[in-house]
Amino acid sequence: MNGLLLLIISLVLLGLGYVFYGRYLCKQWGVGEGDPTPAHTMEDGVDYVPAKAPVLMGHHFSSIAGAGPITGPIQAAVFGWLPCLLWIVIGGIFFGGVHDFGSLFASVRHGGRSIGEIINENMSKRAKRLFIIFAYLTLILVIAAFASIVAGTFGVNADSAPEAAEANSRVAMVSILFIVIAIFYGLLLNRTKISMGISTIIGIVAIVGIIALGMVWHPIALSGKTWMWLIGVYIVIASVAPVWILLQPRDFLSSFLLYAMLALALVGVILARPDMGTMDTINVKVPGKPIFPVLFTTIACGAISGFHSLVSSGTTSKQLDKEAHAKPIAYGGMLLECVLAVLTLCAVAYAKKYDLQGATNIFGGGIAHMIDDSIPGTFNVLNTLLILTYSAFCLTSLDTATRLARFMFQEFWLDAEKGETVQNVGGFKKVLTNPYVATIITVVLGIVLGLTGYAKIWALFGSANQLLAALALMAIAAWLGNIGKNNKMIFFPMIFMLIVTIASLVINTIGQFKAITAGGADWGPYAQAIIGILLIVLAVFLAIEGVQTFVKQSKKVNA
Repeated sequence: MNGLLLLIISLVLLGLGYVFYGRYLCKQWGVGEGDPTPAHTMEDGVDYVPAKAPVLMGHHFSSIAGAGPITGPIQAAVFGWLPCLLWIVIGGIFFGGVHDFGSLFASVRHGGRSIGEIINENMSKRAKRLFIIFAYLTLILVIAAFASIVAGTFGVNADSAPEAAEANSRVAMVSILFIVIAIFYGLLLNRTKISMGISTIIGIVAIVGIIALGMVWHPIALSGKTWMWLIGVYIVIASVAPVWILLQPRDFLSSFLLYAMLALALVGVILARPDMGTMDTINVKVPGKPIFPVLFTTIACGAISGFHSLVSSGTTSKQLDKEAHAKPIAYGGMLLECVLAVLTLCAVAYAKKYDLQGATNIFGGGIAHMIDDSIPGTFNVLNTLLILTYSAFCLTSLDTATRLARFMFQEFWLDAEKGETVQNVGGFKKVLTNPYVATIITVVLGIVLGLTGYAKIWALFGSANQLLAALALMAIAAWLGNIGKNNKMIFFPMIFMLIVTIASLVINTIGQFKAITAGGADWGPYAQAIIGILLIVLAVFLAIEGVQTFVKQSKKVNA
């Protein structure tokens, strides 16, 4: 299969899905009937701040993308390009798009509150508390992983090769400059009446300028460990700062890098037209990793990812200017991520020609080689730019994940039914729900885990992430049923993701017990086995809660 033809087919199918299925969802759910949004009714200048659609799209897409739509297809390449493609396209339209759109819309109709609070109102308080604990711990793992990835792209260690050290210093310098100009850009957007068109031009010029500067001037060379702690300080500040001064402008500017990366990848595929058949040479059977369920937990962000529900209901819902923007931002953002996942498959096929290793090298190097083979001399610049963009993905998801974890930590201690808020609660709850206290606890846990071996339990993230997706779908379905809206399109994705999650956890847990009984295991297999069992119990328990909720709804309808 020609990679260009594959891409064209994918774009057509995803476009049709956006237009027709997206329109169907809007009609069935009544999207647009609930204005004004919480960004206006609850505006506080910190978390609830209305954002223009392009700015919010930049934040949302930058946050949900992360490393997932790149690393997932690369790891799943062992199953062949066709299964990966089918899951990306079908999953994106009927699973991920529905999940992201539904999460955002449900949160907007619940005052911008999280999936946990939606579960509380539409299922039970006990289910809410379990969900928040699970989601919070998952976010701690995300913070640990993404902080380590970013520190890895910034750090210069004693054993770093000269070329790698210089590349990392460049990426670190540009990223620092990026944060600085984002603050000034936030002031420009929110303290002047400058038009979106002019501000966009200014932003693009500023990005080009800092990239050019960072390529030739990068005096900072710190170790990965040092960068871990500096990143920790940064995300503490980013999590509590008003969204308009850092999160909105930085993510909006980051989106230009991401769109540029998509454009470069498109150009690369057009020029190189990679032979997807080369992926067949890496299509190998991996012991203990059958295509079902492993494919569906490996490719997450490119098809459906539970992390997206936390972003949609955590930060995006608090900034949505109009309900009508929910479709292009949430449903459209998911399908755009599917495009990135398809482009990654093309990069994998081309990277095989050069025997590239590692997700960053396969994606960045594969795309850079596609263009360089037609336009010689462009490889180094393009590869550096793509690595920078990859790092920007992770850094954006990192500070968003920190803010989301802060929200989760605060919500756990508050009882919405009693009207408790961060402002009016007293006693120990007042201390624990303080934004600074909640953030510092969260960041310390994430950074310490990142420094002490998160990789030993990272294998569980795929299953945990997809369990989040299943539970978010359950919450959306419960809410839609309670307000008399059509929720039938939710049930198959929800049931499928529950089955995938439980099957994956069972397979992984059995594997960990085998590793333990074989002898010589460190703490990793023990931790994975214990956590795996707890997640299976959690999935079953919440599935029972969901069934009980849907049965009650059915009895009301038939009464």
